[in-house]
Amino acid sequence: MFETAVRDGVCQICREGARWLSTSWDGGYRSADAVYNVTVPEGFERTDLDAYRAERLSGTGFAVGPALLTGVHMEHARCARGGPVAVLATAGLSNPAALPMSGEDEAADGGRTVSDQADSPDWRPGTVNLIVGVDRALDEGALATLLATAVEAKAATLLDAAGVPGTTSDAAIVGCVPGATSAQFAGSATEIGGAARVCVRDAIQASLAARYGGDALPTVDGAEYGVITDRDTEFFEP
Repeated sequence: MFETAVRDGVCQICREGARWLSTSWDGGYRSADAVYNVTVPEGFERTDLDAYRAERLSGTGFAVGPALLTGVHMEHARCARGGPVAVLATAGLSNPAALPMSGEDEAADGGRTVSDQADSPDWRPGTVNLIVGVDRALDEGALATLLATAVEAKAATLLDAAGVPGTTSDAAIVGCVPGATSAQFAGSATEIGGAARVCVRDAIQASLAARYGGDALPTVDGAEYGVITDRDTEFFEP
């Protein structure tokens, strides 16, 4: 079973011998007994992220391992468990990222385009972070499928809650247990995928409720760092 502990703004998700796939700055596949979700302070500007992670984990007495960073306080972290799956989520929407379904849509008043956001010197990330643990053995392809299943569920949950599929800095780590019962697939129709979908949904909804209470969730129009993707493409046939 995956276990959690929180110390000084750092949440540890621990499972001895686990195998992980991360989308963080130093992401990829790796083996580690624990991964982390770390709250960064307001105005965070560090770029030496490996060193920062080592400092924070050392300061809490945790061993170094893969980590995600977030501006959301760990008091707003929430977990959900179902079947062989457990999910931890922290959800902040200071920088929602909208994807209009019409090329004719324009950025609403107050909404930044992607190019605006990239050039902004005062941009600060919020994020929706997910850590998903499965008490099954998955090969690299199935672990990647689990990541896709979790991100799909995240997008569906945020579209319903806030009208956007994510923020500009969402990240996720998914993990399995190589010594556990083997599972070949982790898509939406499987036991693992189905459990992951509802756990992601429920953990994100609970974290949003903890973070924003009864207040309306930020929108792209109202969020200080919201962005709207408004690029043009060229159509062609393969």
